[in-house]
Amino acid sequence: MIAIIDYGVGNLFSLLSSLEFIGAKAVITDDADVIGSADKLFLPGVGAFGDAMEKLKKSGLDKTLLAAADRGTDIMGICLGMQLLFEKSYEYGEHDGLGLLKGEVVPMEGNIPSALKIPHIGWNALNIKKPHRLFGGIKNGDCVYFVHSYYAENCESSLIATCEYGRELTAAVAVGNVMGCQFHPEKSGDAGLEILKAFCEVEK
Repeated sequence: MIAIIDYGVGNLFSLLSSLEFIGAKAVITDDADVIGSADKLFLPGVGAFGDAMEKLKKSGLDKTLLAAADRGTDIMGICLGMQLLFEKSYEYGEHDGLGLLKGEVVPMEGNIPSALKIPHIGWNALNIKKPHRLFGGIKNGDCVYFVHSYYAENCESSLIATCEYGRELTAAVAVGNVMGCQFHPEKSGDAGLEILKAFCEVEK
């Protein structure tokens, strides 16, 4: 069973719809027991890092996630959900993350050319840095859809793909059973669906 973690941040139904489209059975839940028994977990999210971490902690789902990661459950963070996997963020202050991956989340402002719009919204080509099972159904240069104003850095140990937006930005990360996409695979057409299939291990 696949669980999409509902902690009050973001629209989860486009992800659920994409999973149903590829034949993956998933539920949206905030129930720690359901999350704890799931084979695979999605941690989605949009909005501010600090608010999201506060909601995870208040609900106790931060501990549920950490326990699942420790058990070897596959976890995929999407957009803000990917950022939460890191040690800390400097979005409106300094906030601790889940610490499942080494690195930190920093603003684009001041780090990309000022002529470029923030947030970064739109389609960008993936530059695959390391072979990974998530990329089994796509090729280097396939485009995916981004919406973000912050990005992960100092994360070389987990970096598997980047994109170009005034500079090289982290697009996807993975260490063992913990994975993340800065882009939205559920909004990324065929390439995104292939990534979801690979994570969910759906027969092609």
